[in-house]
Formats: sequence, structure tokens, C-alpha cells
Amino acid sequence: AQPAPHQIRRFAKVGIRTIVNLRGERDCGSYWLERRACERHGIKLVNYQVRSRAAPTPEELKGAKQLFDDVEYPMLMHCKSGADRAGLMSVLYRFLHEGVPLEEAKRELSLKYGHIRQAHTGILDYFFERYLADNARRPMPFFEWVDTVYDPDELKRTFRTKGWANRLVDSVLRRE
Repeated sequence: AQPAPHQIRRFAKVGIRTIVNLRGERDCGSYWLERRACERHGIKLVNYQVRSRAAPTPEELKGAKQLFDDVEYPMLMHCKSGADRAGLMSVLYRFLHEGVPLEEAKRELSLKYGHIRQAHTGILDYFFERYLADNARRPMPFFEWVDTVYDPDELKRTFRTKGWANRLVDSVLRRE
């Protein structure tokens, strides 16, 4: 979730070199505090915006791979609550960078971390499930699938949510 300045100081002490802000650069106090704390403690702040309620675009997926290849480690990624955007990027990191099988890596998107797959944020689960299903029918590398089969608009059209889950996420948990 969004780190406070005292947490960033602690991250620097344990050796974190880069913080990736998955919300993107924002005109708000939490972002300004984060940026100043990173500067003060010698941590590189990288803004890489992804969405929590939309199918990832091919450009976002390729950008994530590039980010993982280029960033200075150890790295910490965060969003607002640490459940959806951070979950998406954690799955991608484990799968693309660490080589963990996708079936295992996608456990990063779970209720254990506050992710509710029945809400709009479940489109992230649906994205990975579609790749696994398509790959079972016709095996192909992930980025070949992204380039030749994957259709974010079709994914959005066919994804279904549960009203109760959206009310929970939007009203009770107040996620953006």
C-alpha cells in the first residue's frame, strides 16, 4: 500500500534501491511526501501507472517486462491498498522475471492480499485465466499470445462481476 515517509526511511535502511509507484505521478500530498522521502533517503522513485479495473494493454504488459529488466534491485512496488495493481504487477514479476509458472504466480492476486476477484478488479484474474486457457488449447509464449491473440476490448466485454462485490470494494473499502 501507499508508504509513509517513515516507512521509506526504513526501506532505505534495509537496502531498497527503487520504489515503483503503480499509481503514477499524482498531484496530491501522499505523492509529494513519497517523492521527497525517496530523494532524502537515496531511493529511486519510478512512476509506472497501471489500472486496477481494466484489462492490461499490450503496451502496459511490455512496459512491465521492460521495467523489471531495467529497475535497480531490491525494489518495492506499491499502489493505494496493495491488492489489485500491486497484485497484477507481482504476478507479472514472478512470471516474467522470476520464471515462476503462471498458475503459481497468479496466487499474488488473492483475497489474502485484499483482492476481490468478483468485483471489477477481477478482470485481472480473468486476463491470466484467458491466457492459461488459450495456451492449453494452443501453446505459445506469453508475449506471442499478447501480440496475436489477446484482445483487451473482447476481454472487457465478456468479463462479468458480482454487484455485491463492487459495492463492497467501492463503498466499504473505498478503493479507487
